[in-house]
Amino acid sequence: MEPRFYTLTDISEILNISMSAARALVSSGELPAIQIGGKQAWRVEISEFEAYIERQYEATKARIEAGQL
Repeated sequence: MEPRFYTLTDISEILNISMSAARALVSSGELPAIQIGGKQAWRVEISEFEAYIERQYEATKARIEAGQL
């Protein structure tokens, strides 16, 4: 059975960012997540993570087309 959720550790490893950066994505609402149990137990649904990546591609494309990169 495939997992449904990633942990913030998974997210930080996949994106090669720090845990604090992964936490900031979640706390800003940029990357939707749910809190399970304890204060630090966040889970990101894989489909939400994939949608986040797609949004980032679109945002980057728009910045390139606008001459901002």
